[in-house]
Amino acid sequence: MNPILGIDFGRARIGLAISDELRLLAHPLQTIPANKDSVSKIAEIVRDRKIDKVVIGIPKHMSGELGKVAQDALEFAAKLRTQLPCPVETWDERLTTVAANRALSEAGKKTRQTRNIVDQVAAQMILQGYLDSERNVAAT
Repeated sequence: MNPILGIDFGRARIGLAISDELRLLAHPLQTIPANKDSVSKIAEIVRDRKIDKVVIGIPKHMSGELGKVAQDALEFAAKLRTQLPCPVETWDERLTTVAANRALSEAGKKTRQTRNIVDQVAAQMILQGYLDSERNVAAT
């Protein structure tokens, strides 16, 4: 199997994570700037790493409603679908950035030290949640 790419979309930065080939574990990959080149950079990663699927987190409100950031993430997912040769799925990612910041803080990292990796860790959490869910579905 080829890996899956996880995306934590943000207006300033986009965190990326990648699964192993067995699709058991997600690993932080990199953070890219959110700009006009983001889609082409992700397309390059998909091509170079032979990605089978992309999973992008949608940050819904706790009520389940979609706010402005979630709408932006959905629009970004739609752009990716027009440019990528693989499926692009969305995943409910409520509070993953909060959880990523907490995990890094508990690991003794200061906010200034984590600015460049928190988005990757959030993407890792999004992708790991997706992988775990897929495995649970397959087991039933």
